[in-house]
Amino acid sequence: MLTPDAKPVRDYHARLAQLAAHPDAHHEGAVRGAFASVLQEAAGATWTLIEEHTTKGAGGKTIRYDGLVRDSFGVTLGHWEAKDTADDLEREVQRKIERGYSLQNILFQAPERALLYQDGALALDADLTDPAGLADTLGAFFSYREPEIERFHHAVAAFKDRIPTLAAGLLKKIDAARREDVAFRQRFEAFVETVRESVNPNVAVGAVEEMLVQHLLTERVIRSVFNLPSFSRRNAIAREIEAVVDALTGRHFSREDFLGQLDRFYIAIEEAAAGIKDFGEKQALLNTVYEQFFQGFSDRVADTHGIVYTPQPLVDWMVRSVDVLLERHFGQSLAAPGVHVLDPFVGTGNFLVRVMDQIPAPGLPAKYGAPTSTASPARGELHANEVMLLPYYVASLNVEHAYLEKTGQYAPFEGIVLVDTFEMVEGKTIGMFSAENSERAQRQREAPITVVIGNPPYNANQVNANDANQNRAYDHVDGRIRETYANASSATLKNKLYDQYVRAYRWATDRLGKKGVVAFVTNNSFLRKNVFDGMRAHLRRDFSAIYLLNLKGDARTAGEPRRQQGGNVFSDDIRVGVAVTLLVRNENYSKEPATIYYAEAEDYATSKGKQDLLIESGDLTGLDWRELRPNARHLWLTGDLADDWDDLLPLCSKAEKASDDENETTILDEYCPGINTARDAWVYGFSRDRLAERVEGMVDTYNAQVVKWQRKGSDTTKPQSVVTNDDSAIKWSSKLLRNLKSGTFGDFHDSAIYRAMYRPFVRKWLYYDPFLIERPSLWREQFPTPDAKNLSICIESKGDNFRCLMVDGLADWHLTGDTQSVPLYTYRALAEGASAESGETEVELDGARYARKENLTDWALGQFRSQYPREFAPEHVVGRRESEAFAELEALGVEATVTPSGLIEKEDVFHYVYAVLHHPVYRERYAADLKRSLPRIPFAPEFWPFAEAGRA
Repeated sequence: MLTPDAKPVRDYHARLAQLAAHPDAHHEGAVRGAFASVLQEAAGATWTLIEEHTTKGAGGKTIRYDGLVRDSFGVTLGHWEAKDTADDLEREVQRKIERGYSLQNILFQAPERALLYQDGALALDADLTDPAGLADTLGAFFSYREPEIERFHHAVAAFKDRIPTLAAGLLKKIDAARREDVAFRQRFEAFVETVRESVNPNVAVGAVEEMLVQHLLTERVIRSVFNLPSFSRRNAIAREIEAVVDALTGRHFSREDFLGQLDRFYIAIEEAAAGIKDFGEKQALLNTVYEQFFQGFSDRVADTHGIVYTPQPLVDWMVRSVDVLLERHFGQSLAAPGVHVLDPFVGTGNFLVRVMDQIPAPGLPAKYGAPTSTASPARGELHANEVMLLPYYVASLNVEHAYLEKTGQYAPFEGIVLVDTFEMVEGKTIGMFSAENSERAQRQREAPITVVIGNPPYNANQVNANDANQNRAYDHVDGRIRETYANASSATLKNKLYDQYVRAYRWATDRLGKKGVVAFVTNNSFLRKNVFDGMRAHLRRDFSAIYLLNLKGDARTAGEPRRQQGGNVFSDDIRVGVAVTLLVRNENYSKEPATIYYAEAEDYATSKGKQDLLIESGDLTGLDWRELRPNARHLWLTGDLADDWDDLLPLCSKAEKASDDENETTILDEYCPGINTARDAWVYGFSRDRLAERVEGMVDTYNAQVVKWQRKGSDTTKPQSVVTNDDSAIKWSSKLLRNLKSGTFGDFHDSAIYRAMYRPFVRKWLYYDPFLIERPSLWREQFPTPDAKNLSICIESKGDNFRCLMVDGLADWHLTGDTQSVPLYTYRALAEGASAESGETEVELDGARYARKENLTDWALGQFRSQYPREFAPEHVVGRRESEAFAELEALGVEATVTPSGLIEKEDVFHYVYAVLHHPVYRERYAADLKRSLPRIPFAPEFWPFAEAGRA
């Protein structure tokens, strides 16, 4: 809390002194800003000051507070009303009381005086010209807690802690009922099939059980917060689930007795909700319960589906901006007849609620789809999908309540479907829970969607396959990504293109008609990273205008770049950068690439600062946009790229590597990623013997699981539900699970233990057997045996700071970042009777014959010899080639050809490249380019100083 000598207090009094010199500046608007600053400073990081908040008071009168303070749960702790010097403060208070203003905790403030009301009575009359009076007033205001709110805070935290235990208890009762009660088992199995047909054909039985648990534990909260005792009968999906619950509770346990353990939590939440009249605050409270429930219920569910509440300023800005774009490009609006709006990942319904707020009340019934008569309900133009049960419930209620608030009439929201959005395009006829849900899905399929808006899930990768938490594949959507984004990408590894948010862009692009708008808030990595170059290329082809608002906030960078990113507009728990993307398509979109407009939050801006930017700008018209001019490599943010980068010699190229054309135009021909094991703790070790023992044990465990799978597995079960998931015995990954399903047994090979560089200057033993290595890459071509001699330049293929390191053995994927390795030599095994070809040298390794070839291309050697026609090797270099002193390099695996003439040779160019990659001028000049693509190499003024430095 503030002290009398705190800077905000001093600043407030300094501001009052300034205003005293200007008698005409004593009106409310002039002095309010000074006190708002003090309030915000006192609120700190724990609470948030929201200025100019409108709500409904007693009798439906509109109330506009100058400010309110909310806590981290979204619950309002107090209100603030500002008055000017000339006002009779007591009289103004009485007028506000008559209008229905809350007196629970409200501060009526004039520049020099404050009246603080708490619990309906005057609690403090303070002189604000006195520093102690100001500090005491703020302390009393911020320390007050309504008993109901205090109990709510404790209840939500305790509710989250108790959820895992109660959920486990319910799951045990469900499992017991499935074993012992034939009627329940039949009802449950039918329900499982319904869910698989409706939501996801691969959904596990455990996930369906979790749906029942979600319903049982939260249904009372939903009923009580929204005062809807008939919720379970009125909601189409809740009715179906209640039928299964009834079968469960009929014989096996008392629902009331079991949930009685939660009475004190329910009552505290209900009391808090009862004291909230404003629907927006009630919605915020329910969203809090929703997020806390999932964090307690299942971190896995929260991670896979990206359970996160979109800040209201972000929702408001996006909806208003869509309205602007509809008018600007099509002469329409969200309210216009025929404009169909779809939120495909509706969550708790905030986007649709805000869309409804944008539509004038007279036109809302037709847009909403409210029945115009009992016989013929209208087809609405608002649509939503949700794959998870609890947010589906919350969204339905939020939208229905918003409609009731705006029109005074209740009507069920028939535009929401419980379904996996990506599953709807898989070409299947799906019977979804009920005829009503199925009909809604069919109506949505047939609707000409004009606007797609929302916050797609953000999860991409699963850390541990033993968690059985993988994102599912979608044949149609993923196929579209392969033939578009992935096919056009220059990246080697493209798994990031199957992130949920990238799928959302691909799906929305295909779902939109010939004209319309897509508005998403997503991870912003697609703006810069190389793997998304194909995605960026196709977005320009598929739309006519693109607006990008980069809100930054990437917490995965380090040092000054991290601080520069500022806070995350969502919260500090979200570590990825954030961007709002508005995509406009008109009927001529295919004729010219889209024009790209770009704006960004200021560097170092806080989370609140970014939300303030959205509030103050109102919509996209309130920001300064600049047009981006992408280059030929489909880079959009090119401001820091070097002009001559494309003129340099490419070190290596994905296209050249994949081509059979022998006329290469890169310096080095072959390259490959570092080794990605997916089980480092099992296949790396400092002790060779302990590593061998550990791997043998895991192979034995795996083989036992193959036998178990062959005995218990089937086409309809997932391996994770059959095999052991004990992290101390085995580490599963997708490749190893595929081997298991195919019935492939593993063997241990002592000859597969190599020396490898795990991290810079950290050498370990590695069990390099493709059977246990998730992505073994092509290192057999560099090191066919542990005794093979070679050198490889390992470079970081992407990242904020370019790194490279020479190694003489295998290299891990994370050695230099996302490692790509370019070797000096490549090897190929020689069949019996075969011999090395021109340009190859025959070598023997572990009793087998191999052909070794220098990896530098003839084209590159010609380029360097043409560039340096008169630069012969210094005498000591030529002499070293001809003498036995070169043996020291042979010990490192370097065997140079003896060239008395002193001409530049391929090995010399290899070492030249290594020196250039380390040169500080090179790294500084091309820093931005090295973040986006594989290196290109310039010609230095002199060749040999670099070649010798690289060799050294």
